Amino acid sequence: MTERLPEGDVPGAGFGARLAAALADFGPLCVGIDPHAHLLEQWGLDASAAGAREFGLRVVDAAAGRVGVVKPQVAFFERFGSAGYAALEEVLAAGRAAGLLVIADAKRGDIGTTMDGYAEAWLSAGSPLEADAVTVSPYLGPESLRATLTLAVRAGKGVFVLAATSNPEAAALQTAQTTDVAATDGETVAARVARDVGWVNGSAAFDGGTGPVGLVVGATVDRLAFGLTDDVLRGAPILAPGFGAQGAEPADLPALFGALSPNVVASESRSILSAGPDALAARIDERAALYRGSDRG
Repeated sequence: MTERLPEGDVPGAGFGARLAAALADFGPLCVGIDPHAHLLEQWGLDASAAGAREFGLRVVDAAAGRVGVVKPQVAFFERFGSAGYAALEEVLAAGRAAGLLVIADAKRGDIGTTMDGYAEAWLSAGSPLEADAVTVSPYLGPESLRATLTLAVRAGKGVFVLAATSNPEAAALQTAQTTDVAATDGETVAARVARDVGWVNGSAAFDGGTGPVGLVVGATVDRLAFGLTDDVLRGAPILAPGFGAQGAEPADLPALFGALSPNVVASESRSILSAGPDALAARIDERAALYRGSDRG
């Protein structure tokens, strides 16, 4: 990608600045909104769009004022069809109205006008599905995300690009060595992705602060084995799934991310949601306190 922002794209109160403020105020914990079928049952809710809506709104209510970020998993709403999307729209709007930064975990990735449509759906002001940020896949080529990144900057939104995911079967692809002439010798696919989208964060427009283009780096992977060094990730928000039920703990965050720790959004879902609706707020407080008590470097 060309390493400059398109002409006229000057960020205002952009996502990176808002995220940095939220992390400074509340710490790194991000509460996932994942209405799994077994959690709906545990919470005494129907496995339906109405149940997912109620679940999501209760999580938003418990999270507001306790953390800075929530992350609805789109798939768990999408499975209920149009009614599920209507429920998701309400949850997204409620989260943003409550002052939370809302990351839509949609993992969209395509080319051309199709990808433009996804970007407009999740990042355009006034869209029924408007979120503060969205997760995207770069594996049709990072260049396919150019228009999405541009839209995010113009709209003051964020994008989290999959780089090193926590599912074991992804490692063979993401640690593979690139061979094209534009690559740096020995560069991994994950590092190439980070470099090809990270130029936005390095723009002078962001004055060395946190940029709007983040990377998804699993807390249960060895990021250095994926080529994701501090230099490669510098300036990028990092969405780190894998804390809580997947095995990583709050005390691990400084060792995993070192000097990058202040930019980490530590995502937990089942470890919090399994507390049930009555104990949800207390569990969020408990987990958030563990992160605030750790030395984040």
